[in-house]
Amino acid sequence: MRVERARYFLAALRTGSLRSAAAACGVSQPTIGQQLTVLEEELDVVLLTRSPGGVRATPAGEALVGPFTRLVAAEDAVCEAALASNGTYQGRVSIGGGSVTVETIVAPVVGRLLADHPGLRFSVREGPSGDIESAVLGGELDLGVVTTPDEPAPSGLARRRLMTAPLGVHTRPDHPLAQRGEVTWNDLEHFPIVTMRPGTVLHQRLRKHLPKGQVMVEAMSARTVQTMVARGAGIGLLARFDTRGTAGDLTWLPLADTEPVEVSLVQRADSQPSRSAIVVRRLITARADELAGRQA
Repeated sequence: MRVERARYFLAALRTGSLRSAAAACGVSQPTIGQQLTVLEEELDVVLLTRSPGGVRATPAGEALVGPFTRLVAAEDAVCEAALASNGTYQGRVSIGGGSVTVETIVAPVVGRLLADHPGLRFSVREGPSGDIESAVLGGELDLGVVTTPDEPAPSGLARRRLMTAPLGVHTRPDHPLAQRGEVTWNDLEHFPIVTMRPGTVLHQRLRKHLPKGQVMVEAMSARTVQTMVARGAGIGLLARFDTRGTAGDLTWLPLADTEPVEVSLVQRADSQPSRSAIVVRRLITARADELAGRQA
């Protein structure tokens, strides 16, 4: 069995459609569909159910997610060892992202690079999604990890969906909303709100759904939002990337009437990343898959 087919299967589950999986893997949709059919024939099981709304794993497919993930990781480890042996990690990679994506996705990747590949040099820049995408498009950054703007990608920029994160609010335990299982936009209308600064996807969502909301603080980072909430400045509008726990003593409440926030890896569409950047991209994808698995 070709490991490539396992990658296609995992990409289809991650993106939710064969079309998106094909774009993420750099092949045509007919190719990925054909290869998944061959994989099912090889294993004599049906892995995916296909519908106009996308693809979903069958029970057999769900059972094989773990083994396929380990298989792909094993091949990646072999490739990384081979690349490291010929000096691939002597280059420099520049990465950009928002405060949350840098903290939850990029930082663990950087930590691994420092530990395993000390010869590789890199830089990390934080900023709003639009600024990061512009820097990637202009060649200032090799890769970006951003919360996906609602607008289509600019010409020349390729977005690859990594994961989605639920949108909701943090509150203090003594807040009137804290005992609810979930909230709606209307529930937030009469309370002070702390959220991210203008230019971010969260700020755009807030102004779209709650144009008259009482925004008290427009923060530079998710950590500042949480600190302000803990100090009583209001309720904090944030996407939740890691479900292992809520910061401090805050309570997390999902927003029931909104779409999740999408996270994308962005790069220039008209140029081939360096081999070092490809390795970093692979690690970023693996980290996003790990976080997505915790949400499942």
